[in-house]
Amino acid sequence: MNRTDLIVVRHGQTTWNIEKRWQGHFDSPLTPQGERQAHLLAARLKHRRFSALYSSDLGRAYQTARIISDATGHSVVADARLRERNLGIFQALTDEEIRTAYPEEYERHRLRDPDYIVPGGESLRQQVERNISFLDQLAKNHSGQCIVVVTHGGVLNGLFRHALFIPLEAPRRFGFPNSSLNIFTYGDGEWMLQTWGDTSHLDGS
Repeated sequence: MNRTDLIVVRHGQTTWNIEKRWQGHFDSPLTPQGERQAHLLAARLKHRRFSALYSSDLGRAYQTARIISDATGHSVVADARLRERNLGIFQALTDEEIRTAYPEEYERHRLRDPDYIVPGGESLRQQVERNISFLDQLAKNHSGQCIVVVTHGGVLNGLFRHALFIPLEAPRRFGFPNSSLNIFTYGDGEWMLQTWGDTSHLDGS
């Protein structure tokens, strides 16, 4: 049985990560710390054999992927299906700003209904189905190979739950640090988690 190894990484730290603003399909640049994280991740991946480098087309992920590309020589294949959840009217706002401007919508969101569509955005289930469908396709297209995917925390959240059969409405009891390295394998239509939240390459950064 041919298995595909997928090294799935989150982008480096961004300005809005620090400000705790909801990013969604909006964007903010990597901070100097985020760029350092991406370079350290790239240095680690330079010594790992892989056949392709994919990325979300959002700037923070693509910027991280380009730093990896410069170190490894792989071309970056960007695709919108690797994007974070579209958070509609919440995007670019902090928790407090959302609670003040959209109190009813914020409370609906907090109920963890995976089918609740944020006005102007998409539901959690829609996002996860979009992501997993594309990741399934990548895994099948690269059967027997190893690939790197640069994406977002929400995408990692969905893939983690999908692989471990954790319901979307269940509270999150795990983290996904910036520039963390996460390894999944795919074979016979099944996902398996091998490594989660590895940030050993960032020690001392």
